[in-house]
Amino acid sequence: MQTLSQTRRMPHDDSHATPIADYAVLGDGFSCALVSRHGSVDWLCLPDFDSPACFAALLGTPDNGRWLLTVPDAHTVTRSYRGDSFVLETTYTSATGRARVVDVMPAGDGRADLVREITVLEGTVTIEHEWVVRFGYGAYEPWVHRIEDDHASGRHAILAISGPDAILLRGTRLPHASDHRHHDRFQASAGETLTFSSTWTPSWAPTPEPLSVPDRIAETAGLWHDWARRSDYRGPHREALVRSLLVLRLLTSVKTGGIVAAATTSLPEEMGGERNWDYRFCWLRDAAMTLEALLESGYHDETTQWRDWLLRAVAGNPDDLQIMYGIDGRRDLPESELDHLPGYAGSRPVRIGNAAVNQVQNDVLGEVMLALDMARDAGLHDSVDSWSLQRHLVQALISHWDRPDRGIWEVRGPERDFVHSRVMSWVAIDRAIRAVEVHGLPGPVEAWKQVRGEIHAQVMERGWNEELGSFVQYYGAGHTDASLLQMAQVGFLDATDPRFLGTVAAIRATLMDDAGFTRRYETEHTADGLAGDESPFLVCSFWMVDALARSGDVDAASDMLDRLVASANDLGLMAEQFDAQADRMTGNFPQAFSHLGLVRAVHSLDRAVAAREASLVPCEVGS
Repeated sequence: MQTLSQTRRMPHDDSHATPIADYAVLGDGFSCALVSRHGSVDWLCLPDFDSPACFAALLGTPDNGRWLLTVPDAHTVTRSYRGDSFVLETTYTSATGRARVVDVMPAGDGRADLVREITVLEGTVTIEHEWVVRFGYGAYEPWVHRIEDDHASGRHAILAISGPDAILLRGTRLPHASDHRHHDRFQASAGETLTFSSTWTPSWAPTPEPLSVPDRIAETAGLWHDWARRSDYRGPHREALVRSLLVLRLLTSVKTGGIVAAATTSLPEEMGGERNWDYRFCWLRDAAMTLEALLESGYHDETTQWRDWLLRAVAGNPDDLQIMYGIDGRRDLPESELDHLPGYAGSRPVRIGNAAVNQVQNDVLGEVMLALDMARDAGLHDSVDSWSLQRHLVQALISHWDRPDRGIWEVRGPERDFVHSRVMSWVAIDRAIRAVEVHGLPGPVEAWKQVRGEIHAQVMERGWNEELGSFVQYYGAGHTDASLLQMAQVGFLDATDPRFLGTVAAIRATLMDDAGFTRRYETEHTADGLAGDESPFLVCSFWMVDALARSGDVDAASDMLDRLVASANDLGLMAEQFDAQADRMTGNFPQAFSHLGLVRAVHSLDRAVAAREASLVPCEVGS
């Protein structure tokens, strides 16, 4: 296997790759599927988010597995989710007719199904149906054969088996075996409806019962609608905010409570480059920020579920705290490369697992304590165990907060004294102190205050660059970092402090493009251990909106938020990054970091607008 430094940059041609923005996401609370605008399910891991994909054309070709259901000669394709749900409706219009495909992963029953229904609305249309199952991320061709599904009716199904996995295809009209795939092409007329379902099951388990497709579509839409209605937000950008909340819920395992960072692996940060990572795991930082976004939007139940997941995942010696875990809380996430896949748009390597699991990142506990502090303010009371865990984690942090680490961006270059890590260490201890002083929990508050003061003083002295007029990425650096936009958000500095304003100005000058999209850092000045460049990060761009709103520049924040929201695809979904120059998404998709950033930015801007309006209201005489 090639090491990171040895990985060869492969020539690439992304002209034939389906744009990331052309994908919709489906999900059932256990896993996610990506389906293209033209009806190809190119990514699906079953039964869980981090299971090996059985449809992996996203990172390869149709030979690596896909499920296509489309009108091949359609000249117009429109699509939308059914209300506030993940029931996808795609309408195809051809010269001879019009048809609608409904796609859904049924939720609420614990099964692993993907259901597709096509109805001809007008005229006559040509329908193409192709089912290519390849287990092991597209590596293994299964044994595929027809089986009798119901003796009384004579109904058949197609069963694909390889090792521990089996997938059963049922449908009104089954495709035919041809050249190592199952394919069908036929015509249907107005009023005809055909339904299909793919169901994963362990290969040794009994064949699951057929689904009532119309019922499961309606029931799943109802579950999503009920959840979305729990948000009472009615302000600007409501549609974008609710869709973002739905995405955050979609990426949360209903089985364990773990929150994955994204539904995919190895979608590139740079087309043809090596900055390709597996994000189907639970980063404590991302999960904590997700909880903050949900809490700010009125969702409290998820906080209890995630806190219980956290207690299980980090149980043991506090010194063994990891930055990330598997969905079930497992610690071992070895990184490897899949040489049989060419990668999205020729971007290699394709990675599964993530070696960053072994990194030290001292900022992580700050986000966890911040989220739990918000939960306490929202009325979630700590149990003896949960507060004991937090105390032990804070004490462990106190023993090593001043050591170099890899930072929030998980650099694979040298460890540094990252300013953001020190700020978030301050946050962890500050929120522990607040738990004692505001919520009456026991703890050595005076000792904690002393350490909190030491961290603050050190950052103010060593993290500030007078010549640059800004805080810098790490002690001694001559450049800044977008993560420092969080300094006001977390309360380390007031948003009107001249040093924070100087930092915001430096980030705008060096990391923000003309369209308002903000990079994490300057790759040419940051030894992150990787070749190439990367596109602006959407979460950093939303942090800029937050910083501008908090510092009083409401108009600039509002204008920037409008442009960022417009970068989402037609379904309101966002990847990790956005290349405004090429007008395309890059990075894994959909990305929790981007969507939680949008939610926080919308709320921050709303508060800033309300504060400005209140300041403009004239006081009545005698008031």
